[in-house]
Amino acid sequence: MTASPELAARAPAWAETVVTAVRTTYPWASQHVVTSAEDVDASPQRLNPAFHGSFDWHSCVHMLAAGVTLLDVAPDALAAPTRTALVALLDERLDPARTAVEAELVRRRPGFERPYGWAWLARLAQVCAESGHPHAERWSAALEPVADAVFAHLGPWMTTLDHPVRTGAHDNTAFSLGLLRDAAGALGRPDVVAAIDGFVRRHFVPDTDYPVAWEPGGHDFLSAALCEATLVARVLPAAEFADWLAAFLPGLGSAEDPLLGVPHPTDPSDGKAAHLLGLALSRAWHLRTLTRLLPDDALPPERAARLRSAANTQAAAVAEHVVGQNFMATHWLVSYALGAELAR
Repeated sequence: MTASPELAARAPAWAETVVTAVRTTYPWASQHVVTSAEDVDASPQRLNPAFHGSFDWHSCVHMLAAGVTLLDVAPDALAAPTRTALVALLDERLDPARTAVEAELVRRRPGFERPYGWAWLARLAQVCAESGHPHAERWSAALEPVADAVFAHLGPWMTTLDHPVRTGAHDNTAFSLGLLRDAAGALGRPDVVAAIDGFVRRHFVPDTDYPVAWEPGGHDFLSAALCEATLVARVLPAAEFADWLAAFLPGLGSAEDPLLGVPHPTDPSDGKAAHLLGLALSRAWHLRTLTRLLPDDALPPERAARLRSAANTQAAAVAEHVVGQNFMATHWLVSYALGAELAR
């Protein structure tokens, strides 16, 4: 994939932000449940030798995924010192001795980082497997046992999940299953793809008339409506999906569609309020994905144009927050900005 001019222009600052965020050990949210006295020594480097820094485990994982992607899609846009620092970080963290500890942690704790961290771990494994970087084969091999542990837990979890979780944050089922399905397909796991497709057909395809007026929640960084729509788009044939979408989001792209507005947090330095910055980027990401996947006649032209325009507006509104001094934004937003840019 060739970088767009917009991506090439932003790639240097984004790559530097990845390195800075992952190299920032504290503040740190461990997501660690203490099960015994031996668990009390919970330093980041001991618990998560591969995936510490960048505030929490899942953010570290998806910032590393962003780093691999930037090396692939915009290598010529990165100055030599930035490329060197990014490759050194990936070589250090995606080392088999470190990832073996992470794999054992995931195996022993089936609820750890479920499902959001699982999804981004699978995405990291996917981008490494697909990367053309000379070190990517080594990174991919190191991640294989962690990805295998995630996929081993995924089937049993979906079997026992009676209802999807439809929040706009980490627990959202549709967003994670979308990334997990993409990764499973790329990594040669048709069994996982089939299991996810079955879950989608049971739990999401029957949905109609989603209450878009209820979005967003004050701490959302995902649109539950758009996450579900892009997940179902992966599973249904195009014509069938167009009919489903018309019933699920009948007002999509209308002048009154609340999904097209830009969310503005009052205090972006607050970690939860900063989620709304990510919401703008994830909306841009998913709106662009939908306009790409829909048949040309699925929406009236004026509605399709509003989707494209809203995606551009939302991504542009947040661009200044993706890099800078606000760690509660910069430790994770690059991944979403990159998703939005690559979905153009």
